Amino acid sequence: MAEATQACHDADAAERALRYAKVRALAAEQGLDATLAFAPIWRRENVRYLTDASVGGAAVFALLPASGDPVAFTTRPEDSSAIRSAGWVDEVRTIRVDDASELVGALRDLGVRRLGIAHLEFLPLAFARAIRAAAPELSSATKLFDAARLVKSGWELERMRDAARVSDAAWRTFVRVVAPGVTEYDIVAEVEADIKRLGAEDNFMLIASGRDEVLGMTPPGPRRLETGDMVRTELTPQTHGYWLQICRSVAVGPISDAQQRSFDLFHEAAEAGFAAVRPGVTAHEVAVAENDVFRKHGYGEYCGDQWTRVRGHGLGLHLDETPIVEGNHTVLPQGATFIIHPNTYTPIAGYHVFGDQVVVTAAGAEYLVSTPRRMFSSDEASPDDGSRR
Repeated sequence: MAEATQACHDADAAERALRYAKVRALAAEQGLDATLAFAPIWRRENVRYLTDASVGGAAVFALLPASGDPVAFTTRPEDSSAIRSAGWVDEVRTIRVDDASELVGALRDLGVRRLGIAHLEFLPLAFARAIRAAAPELSSATKLFDAARLVKSGWELERMRDAARVSDAAWRTFVRVVAPGVTEYDIVAEVEADIKRLGAEDNFMLIASGRDEVLGMTPPGPRRLETGDMVRTELTPQTHGYWLQICRSVAVGPISDAQQRSFDLFHEAAEAGFAAVRPGVTAHEVAVAENDVFRKHGYGEYCGDQWTRVRGHGLGLHLDETPIVEGNHTVLPQGATFIIHPNTYTPIAGYHVFGDQVVVTAAGAEYLVSTPRRMFSSDEASPDDGSRR
C-alpha cells in the first residue's frame, strides 16, 4: 500500500514538473518573465493545468514565474483547500473579487515586467489595470497554454481512459432507456444518474429526437419519442478534470432504410477522418478527408457553416479545444487527442450524429471508447459493448 501511494506521488510530481517545464519553455520563447493562468467562471482548464485542482471561485489565478515556485490566488476558501490538497502549489492566497493588491504585490516581489495571461480577454478591467501597473508589458498567453495542453502525457491519457469507460457505460444506459413515449428529459436524467454513480464530475450533453426534420441538437426538452424517430446525442462526461466525448444515434424501433443509409454515409466520412490521423497531420487535413466523402456522394453543400460547425474538436481539460475544420492548419502531433465527428444535417434522415475520440499515436488513431461504431436500435435486448463490427 505504501509503495503504491509513493508511486502515485512520484507520478504526480513527474507530471507537475513536465507541465511547468512545457509552459516555461513556451514562455521563454516569447520573452516572458512569468505566466498567469486566469480562470473565469466558465473556463477553468489552465488553472487546473498548473494546480491539478478543481476550483470554483469568481476569480482564481495561478502564477508561474520563470523560476521558483508557483503561487495561487482565489476568492473562494474552498479553492484554497482544494489546491493545497492536490499538492502541486503550496502557497495559496485569498483575495477579494474587487482587490488585486495581493496579486500585484507578488508580481512586484518577483520583478515581473513581461507577463503573459491566459484568458486575458476575460480579465475584469479592474484587475487588468492593476496588473498592468505592476507588469506593464502584458500579452495574451491563451494560445501558449493551448499549445502546452495539446499533447497529452501518459498520466493524462490514463485519466481520459477512465472517462472513456464512463462514456461507454453512459451510451449503454442511453440505448436501454430509449423507447416510445419516453421524454428527452427522461433519457438525460437516467444517463446523468448513472455517470455520476460511476464517478463523473460533470457531463455536457446535447440531444435531438425526431425524423428528417431535425436540423441540430439542443439541451433536452419534453418531447416524447415516437416509433420511427432517430435520437441523436453527444455524451461528454468529465472525470479527474478530463472531458471525453462519444457521438451516436439510435433508432426508436426498427432501423429504417433512410436511417441506415444516413449512417453509412457518416460512418464512411468518419472512417476517412480516422484513416487520416498520423503524427503531424493538420486539423484541416482531417476535416478535408471527412468532407470529401460528403462531396463524393453529392452532399458537399452540407459541409458548410450553414449546416455544421466543425468536423470534430480537441478535448482534455476543456471540452472544446482545437477545432477540426477546414482552414485550421494546427498540427496535431503524437499525443494529441480529439473527437472526429462529421455531425451535420442531410436530407437523407435529418441531422445525424456519429463520432469517436482518438489519440494520435505513431501507428495512427487509437480509439479511446469501445462502443461499436454502428447504428443502434431501441429494439435491441442489450446494446453490445464488445469489439466493433
